[in-house]
Parts: sequence; structure tokens; C-alpha cells
Amino acid sequence: MKKLVIIALALVSLNAFAQRKEHNKMDRENRSELRKDMTPSDIADLKSKQLTLKLDLTDTQQKDVHQLIFDEATTRQSLRKANKSADGEKRAKPSKEDIVKMQNQRLDSQIEMKRKMKKILTEEQYAKFEKMKLKKHNKRRKHNINN
Repeated sequence: MKKLVIIALALVSLNAFAQRKEHNKMDRENRSELRKDMTPSDIADLKSKQLTLKLDLTDTQQKDVHQLIFDEATTRQSLRKANKSADGEKRAKPSKEDIVKMQNQRLDSQIEMKRKMKKILTEEQYAKFEKMKLKKHNKRRKHNINN
């Protein structure tokens, strides 16, 4: 009888974990759908307000950060549209040269973003900003390892 109860408990707990994983997958899909509908202005508003709360930005810093994020979001949206295949067409896989070119462009834009943020923020704010980005990167990395 004892063994039967343990087996039933194990089955119930395994079933709960399986359902929970599926639920998280649905949330991720919904979030990506919501992001597709956001305009660069919406993205810039949200990110600049988040940074204002976390870094205690002044009004001028907030405006500068908003403009910087808006420019970045606009370029990302245009790149996304350029890479998106037309309806009914199958998107061709990029060549190795194209991949290297895209990665170089992405890294160049990240370097430029970092330089501009360094000009806008104080040393203390910039250190906190870098720490936030590192935590976010590690969290994303840990999440990708688990999946």
C-alpha cells in the first residue's frame, strides 16, 4: 500500500511539472506576438521609463536615453522588415559571409550604443547599467542552458 501511494504521488508531481512547462512556452509565444505589434516609440517609452526607475535619471538624461533607444528600435524594425520574406516565399538561408556581416553590424551597433550611454550617464549610473545588463545576460544564458 505504501508503495502504491508513493507511485501515485510521483505520477501526480510529474504531471504537474509537464503542464507547467507547456504553460511557460505559451507565455513566451504570447510575449513575442505582443512585441511584434509594438512600435519603436512604444519600445523606447517603456525601456527609457524602466531605466529611469532603476538608474534615477534626470529629465535630460531620460530624453537622451529615449531618443537613443528609439533610434535603435527603428533600425531594428527596418532590419527585421528587410529580412522578412514575402508571403508565400521561402526565406533563403543566409550564407556564412552574410552571417558574419550581420554579426559585425550588430556588434558595431552595440559598441556605439555603449559609447553613447557612457556619454549620457554618470559614472555611477553607468556602472549600475552595466551590472544590470550583465545580470540580464546571465539570466538569459542560464535559461537557454536549461531548455
